[in-house]
Amino acid sequence: MRKASETMRELRYLNKYLKKYRIKILIGLFITIISRIFSLFAPRLIGNSLTAVEKHIIENKETFESLKELLLNNILIIIAATLLSGFFTFLMRQTIINVSRYIEFDLKNEIFNNYQKFSLRFYKNNRTGDMMSRISEDVGKVRMYVGPAIMYSINTITLFICVITIMISIAPKLSFYTLIPLPLLSIIIYKLSKVINTRSTIVQEMLAKLSSYTQESFSGISVIKSYTLENYMNKNFENLASKTKSINMNLVKVQAWFFPLMILLIGLSNLIVIFVGGKQYINDEIEIGVLAEFIVYINMLTWPVAVVGWVTSVVQQAEASQKRINRFLNEKIEIKNGKGIEKLINGEIIFENVSLFYPETKIKALDKISFKIKAGEKLGIIGKVGSGKSTLLNLVNRLYDVNEGRVIIDGNNVKDFKLNRLRSLIGNIPQNSFLFSESIEDNISFGKLDATIKEIKEACKVAEIHESIIGFKNGYETLLGERGLTLSGGQIQRVSIARAIIKNPQILLFDDCLSSVDTDTEEKILKNLKTTCQDKTTIMVSNRISSIKDADKIIVLEDGKIIEVGDHKTLIKNKNYYSELFKRQQYEKEL
Repeated sequence: MRKASETMRELRYLNKYLKKYRIKILIGLFITIISRIFSLFAPRLIGNSLTAVEKHIIENKETFESLKELLLNNILIIIAATLLSGFFTFLMRQTIINVSRYIEFDLKNEIFNNYQKFSLRFYKNNRTGDMMSRISEDVGKVRMYVGPAIMYSINTITLFICVITIMISIAPKLSFYTLIPLPLLSIIIYKLSKVINTRSTIVQEMLAKLSSYTQESFSGISVIKSYTLENYMNKNFENLASKTKSINMNLVKVQAWFFPLMILLIGLSNLIVIFVGGKQYINDEIEIGVLAEFIVYINMLTWPVAVVGWVTSVVQQAEASQKRINRFLNEKIEIKNGKGIEKLINGEIIFENVSLFYPETKIKALDKISFKIKAGEKLGIIGKVGSGKSTLLNLVNRLYDVNEGRVIIDGNNVKDFKLNRLRSLIGNIPQNSFLFSESIEDNISFGKLDATIKEIKEACKVAEIHESIIGFKNGYETLLGERGLTLSGGQIQRVSIARAIIKNPQILLFDDCLSSVDTDTEEKILKNLKTTCQDKTTIMVSNRISSIKDADKIIVLEDGKIIEVGDHKTLIKNKNYYSELFKRQQYEKEL
C-alpha cells in the first residue's frame, strides 16, 4: 500500500486538471454505466432463451410458435441492446479521451510557460533534449493515464460491479467459486506493479538521455563532420540505444507476465463454472440457462481483467513521467517579477558594488563592480575572454540577478521593475545571435510585432543589411533554416542589430555583435548607430577597440574586476592593457 500511495502522490499534481474537467468526467462515468447496463442484456437473454429451449424439448411446456416468438424477441432485444451499448461506448470514448487531450494541452502549456520563467542559469544546467523529452514523451505518458487508463478503469470497475451483483443475485454459491481467482489476481498485480514502477522510471530516464544525445548531435553536426566523428558518434549512440533497449526489455519481460496470467485465471474461472455449475445443474440446483449465462459473464470479464495489467503498467509509467515533470514544475523560479514599476525610462544606469558568482562552480564572475552611465551616454566594455563582459550586460535586463550590490536604472533597482516592462525598454543583441526558422521579415519584426515593411527596411539600412536582403531571390520573404544557417555569420549579426533597432528602446546592449563583420562594414554600422542612437544609452561590449573608441566612457575588465576606466585618449596615455591592445590591433590591421 505504501508504494501505491507514493505513486498517487506524484500523480496528485494532476488533480487540479481532473477537477477542472470533472463535469465531463462525470458525464463519461454516467455514459459508461449506461453502456455496461445495455451490454448485460445479452447474457441474461441468452440464458433465458436456452432455458426456454430446454423446457420446450424436455417438458414441452411451450408451443413451437410461442418459443419461436420468444427467441425472435430476445434476438431483437439483444441486437438493439448491443447497438445502444456500442453507441454509448463511442460517447464514452469521445468524452473521456477528449478530456485527456484537454489535460495534455493544459499541461504542455504549463510546462512551456514555466520554461519561459527560468533564468539563463537553468538552461545552462539542463540539456535541451531532456527538456524536450519532458514536454513531449513524458506528457504523452501522462495523457495515457488521464485518458485511456481512467476510461478502462471506469469501464472495468463498472462492469465488475454490475456483473458480480447479477451473478450473486442469480447463483450465490456458483458466484463464490467463480470469483475465487480474483484475490489471487489482485496480489499478482500488486507485486508486479512495484517492479514495473521501478523499471519504468529507469526507462524514462534513459529515453531522456537518448533524446538529449540525438538533439545535441543534430545541433553540432558541423563539428561532427569537420572532425570526422561520425563513426564515434554512431558508436556512442548504438551503446546508448543498446542500454535503453536492454532496460526496456527488462520492463517488457515483467509486463509480459500480465496477459498470460490473466488468461490463465480466466480459464480457471471458466473451468470452475463448468465443473461446479455442471454439478449444480445435474442436481437441479440451477437451470441450463444460468450455466450458459455465467460462462458469458466470465468471458465478458476476460478483457477487463486483462486490461487491469495494462492499466497498471500505464499508471506506473505515468507516475515515472509525472515525477520527472514535477521536478521542473517545482523548480524554484530564480528571477521574479518586481513590485510593479512600469514607467518609461531615460536610461541612466548605475552599478553599485555589484558581485555575481555561479553557485555550481563558486566562481566569481563579477567582483564589486561600480560605475555610472548618464542617460544618452555610450559605454564601451573590453577585456579578455572570460573577464565578465557578457555577464555584466545580462544583469541590466535581469537575465541574471546579482548576489551582492544593486543595478539601478533611473533611480530604481532593476528588481523593482516588472520583467516584461523592463525588457521591453531594452534592446539586446547577444553575442551568439539566434534567428528563427521564419522569413527575414518575421525575424526582424520580433523586435516590434506590428512593424511595417517600411520600418523594417529602415532598421536594416541602419544595420547595413538591406542591400544584401534585396539581393536574395525572395527579398525580405526569404525563409531561413534552423539557426539562420542560410546566412553568413556577419549577416546574422546585422539582422539581429536590425531587430533591436526597430524596437526603438531607450537602452541598447551590444554584446560583441560586430565580431563577424568586416572593418569597413563595421565603420558604416557604427556611423549609422551614432546618428540613430544619439539620445539612447548604449553599452557596447567588444574585443575590437575600433568598436568602442568613440564611447563616452570605456571600462576594461579582468577576472570580473574593473582595472581601467576612462575615455579612449585617457586609456591610451595610461600605457596599460588597453594601450597595449590598441597597438597590437593597429599592427594587425596594417598587416
